[in-house]
Amino acid sequence: MRRGIAATALVASLALAATACGGSDSGDKASGPVTITWWDTSNATNEAPTYKALIKQFEAANKDIKVKYVNVPFDQAQNKFDTAAGSKGAPDVLRSEVGWTPAFAKKSYLLPLDGTEALKDQSKFQPSLIKQAQYEGKTYGVPFVTDTLALVYNKALFKKAGITEAPKTWDELKADAAKIDSKAKVYGYWGSTQSYYAQTFLYGEGTDTVDAGAKKITVNSAPAKKAYGTWLSLFKGQGLHKADTTADAYAHIQDAFVNGKVASIIQGPWEITNFYKGSAFKDKSNLGIATVPAGSTGKAGAPTGGHNLSVYAGSDSAHQKAALKFVNFMTSAKSQTEIALKNSTLPTRDDAYTAEVKADPGIAGYQTVLPAAQPRPALPEYSSLWGPLDTELPKIADGKESLDKGLSNAELAIAKLVPDFSK
Repeated sequence: MRRGIAATALVASLALAATACGGSDSGDKASGPVTITWWDTSNATNEAPTYKALIKQFEAANKDIKVKYVNVPFDQAQNKFDTAAGSKGAPDVLRSEVGWTPAFAKKSYLLPLDGTEALKDQSKFQPSLIKQAQYEGKTYGVPFVTDTLALVYNKALFKKAGITEAPKTWDELKADAAKIDSKAKVYGYWGSTQSYYAQTFLYGEGTDTVDAGAKKITVNSAPAKKAYGTWLSLFKGQGLHKADTTADAYAHIQDAFVNGKVASIIQGPWEITNFYKGSAFKDKSNLGIATVPAGSTGKAGAPTGGHNLSVYAGSDSAHQKAALKFVNFMTSAKSQTEIALKNSTLPTRDDAYTAEVKADPGIAGYQTVLPAAQPRPALPEYSSLWGPLDTELPKIADGKESLDKGLSNAELAIAKLVPDFSK
């Protein structure tokens, strides 16, 4: 979900200018190998080397196919692909964030994969991830990397406070935070003001930002107000860290957790490797991972994130055929296992969770919370709906705006994004 890429815009633009040619790669010859282009949006330092190694394996086994790898900064990729696809110059394969997939499918930029080689192992993937790759009954991506949110905690600090298991409700978390403050002399919990993280509170009250089926905006409904009221209450009280609304809040929270200055936070598996770099988790077994606490309905859940591999609908048949074969290889159990072992990311198919993969306590822990993860509705605008909340929630948490006012403002902004939805 949040994996960034350390690359300059200049380097990226030069690379894209040289490679954004999709199926019309002028370097191909009728009698030579087909060259497909893959835009990867992963971390260029931590993850990309694993993918490059897999490409070499694929090319060695498929002499008639070459893969031109391009690492595109995640925060630029959506707009760049949108522009390239509209001008018939997109890459043959895209590592598409799950929220982008239905949006690009709606514009007919992606090839339906049902019945193709890319999706021949469909039954092996987690059903919720396949559902999230679908739009209007067709599948436009193969799940490549998945993630969700969990309550991650410092077992040693919990033990010092006499707590033997992770809290199952937000009230229990508040009580535990007070105990940790008293016994371990550190904060028990530090929450985020980002809307993606606050989504867990909505699920705990059985609601969402919108009801896609009913075409109704629900961000300002009674259940949503209750959810955000609970979220807001976790910034004040014994053992609860106050809201950080600075631009560096994410880094502040993460640093405090990995160095033992706060006992628990809500976080995703993209930080597994960074957890282990902190002083608190030199012993990896000290990392606790549990389902996010439940709301008043007794429900607990978190949003599903991650990435699919999608094929460009504008490529010619030869490039599409090669792309489908490449997608199948990259999402195979063997490749998924290798990716998990090297990158500490979560596989999207159960047969990739081998004993060796699950030896990593971070991966094993996040696998246990995946059943509570909720797929996003097949609404092309869904991911953009968090934007208004990312504007309003920090103001609410900072006391600059009331909860009612903030949610009302968010509702008005969301209505502009989905004008056919009622309030």
